[in-house]
Amino acid sequence: MFTHLRPSLALLLLSVFPVEVSAAEPLDGRYLYVASPGVRNYLEYGGHGLLVFDIDDGHKFVKRVPIGGLDQNGRPINVKGVCASPITNLIHISTLHTMMCLDLVTEELLWEKSYDGGCDRMSVTPDGRTIFLPSLEKGHWHVVDAVTGAVISRIEPDSGSHNTICGIGGRYAYLAGLKSPVLTIAETTNYSVAKTCGPFSHNIRPFTVNGSETLVFVCINQCLGFEVGDLMTGRKLHRVEVEGFEQGKVKRHGCPSHGIGLTPDETQLWVTDGANSHMHVFDATVMPPKLIFSLPVRDQPGWVTFSIDGRFAYPSSGDVFDTASLKLVTQLTDEEGREVGSEKMLEVDWQNAQPVRTGDQFGLGTRMLR
Repeated sequence: MFTHLRPSLALLLLSVFPVEVSAAEPLDGRYLYVASPGVRNYLEYGGHGLLVFDIDDGHKFVKRVPIGGLDQNGRPINVKGVCASPITNLIHISTLHTMMCLDLVTEELLWEKSYDGGCDRMSVTPDGRTIFLPSLEKGHWHVVDAVTGAVISRIEPDSGSHNTICGIGGRYAYLAGLKSPVLTIAETTNYSVAKTCGPFSHNIRPFTVNGSETLVFVCINQCLGFEVGDLMTGRKLHRVEVEGFEQGKVKRHGCPSHGIGLTPDETQLWVTDGANSHMHVFDATVMPPKLIFSLPVRDQPGWVTFSIDGRFAYPSSGDVFDTASLKLVTQLTDEEGREVGSEKMLEVDWQNAQPVRTGDQFGLGTRMLR
């Protein structure tokens, strides 16, 4: 394991992506935090850093926070995931090789550590204390102390570890490997496998879970659409394919739909369509969900998440949609007016210079909390 100190890191960052970076300033309001490079290692989608946008001021660019995640030549590595907690005031960012921890208030890089097998898209428990960190498409997940970065335990489903969700109820972590059609469900207290869901029709890619943790909605290979699973019985319930659109060649990820999310109130389900550069919006109040609208986006989307209040949808293309009107309201741009896109972003709300709420990179339902 290794640690980078912020002063030397800042010099490296400026040599890679020269921008003026100011010291941390107190925030108040709602902000979108976008980790970049969040589309592979492509710097044209926002350069390198943690980009902050003011949600209440038309998603105007506020600042760029320096982060770690550099290779031995000082070049940025693919960001794989992001999660945060208002309880610990920490935000974590994973890359192909490491996971780093920053203090949200001071913006100091506290540590950056490597883990056996690399890193992928992780998730933090609701109490902010434990991270379930997948290795990079290997057989295991690390259970990590979110404050220190120390490995607590290891879970080995041997599924090609990839995407991870800690349920909002705090009891379960959902572990999806891209080499398996079965979702592994682990206990967050003893780190043992409690149950599974599936098999689905093909290997699982991005997925999301409703607030009561009774349903899972999964993207799978070779499907423009999604499937629905019952988390109580473990059975696959439905397969839903997008009508009126053909599957085609995609730039990234190798599957037609790589991104799915519920609005927090669970009334809508948004699904990506890479080949056609669209977002498909489904009515999630009926089962199976029904397609109600399709929205063009400026680039092939590979992810989607939402603001905490559910008003805004954030495809990875950088388009920002109003979920009520289904209208495009703006598109993210950085301090130089360049288009910003990322598959790794979440909201952080501030009061009196302290984070009080954090969103999630996955579009998770939250009806249980309402």
